[in-house]
Amino acid sequence: MSFLSYLKDKRYFIGMYAVTMLFVSLIMLVSVKGHAALNNVAYTNAGCFLFAACYLTFGYFYRKSFYTELHTLLEGDNHPDWALEALPDSQTNAQERYLQLLKKLSAGQTKENQLLQAEIRNHQEFILSWIHEVKLPIAASRLIMENRVGKSAEYLVDKLEDELNKIDSYVEQALYYSRIDSFSRDYFIVEQSLAVIVKESIKKVAKLFIAKRIRPDLGELTLTVNSDSKWLGYIVNQIVGNALTYTENGGSITFRCEETESEKRLIIQDTGIGIDAADLSRVFDKGFTGRNGRTHNRSTGMGLYLAKQMAIKLGHDLSITSAEGEGTTVTIHFMKVRHYNDLR
Repeated sequence: MSFLSYLKDKRYFIGMYAVTMLFVSLIMLVSVKGHAALNNVAYTNAGCFLFAACYLTFGYFYRKSFYTELHTLLEGDNHPDWALEALPDSQTNAQERYLQLLKKLSAGQTKENQLLQAEIRNHQEFILSWIHEVKLPIAASRLIMENRVGKSAEYLVDKLEDELNKIDSYVEQALYYSRIDSFSRDYFIVEQSLAVIVKESIKKVAKLFIAKRIRPDLGELTLTVNSDSKWLGYIVNQIVGNALTYTENGGSITFRCEETESEKRLIIQDTGIGIDAADLSRVFDKGFTGRNGRTHNRSTGMGLYLAKQMAIKLGHDLSITSAEGEGTTVTIHFMKVRHYNDLR
């Protein structure tokens, strides 16, 4: 920092000094006549100028070290976090407040960067997991075609259709995962029939119901709810898909509705293998597969996470109860009073 730059910073002090000395000089000239007045004015101005010059010079050298270190940090190629720690000690209250503000802003930026990095890692993990999962039906399709000799066309088409449905399911999952952050631009809330939503979901996986001889038990699905058909349909699809995956041949999946003063409920109950009690509180966590998911090698850990997030954004909620070996019950809660304009 040059001395001229320092004087520029002190321009208001210098201006006030000049105005003050001019005022004092005029008072002295008016009060005292003759050469004595001129001498007094000259001595007074000289003395005050000397004190002002000493003050400015001392202040410059006192501040010079601070600005020199600051200039070095600005010109250097340093990491922002390191540069913040290397800032010189403050010399004034104003500098101290600025340093506190910088540290506060830096802490906030660091936190945002950490969240962003975590989100990027989550996306990368999902993509890697998704690629691994989608390769399985592709490999299975190739294997079917390689072993097509002696197989009927109907058999081959049926098997290939099963693998294509798996690929379609994974692609749909990736699509909804990519849209979850821009949900507010992609939903339309109208009255929906739960019976229609459930039947459409069952229709999509009818072949698997038949292949595993699992009986869908449709109760009195007479309720209607305010929701988005596409997103609600995906939520139900995920729950039904999980129920089919973890229900052994010959089991059943029951669909029923309930209504209370505060909410409506769609309850989906299966007779599957259930969920370990230690895993139950984490089934809605991103990427969590649980012991049964790892044992059966059938879980990516994203289905229920996406279903939960979508339900919350729609103004609904999901809850789950289960006992290992006794089946699982998933409930979609539809609040009767909800301000959908507040959805994000």
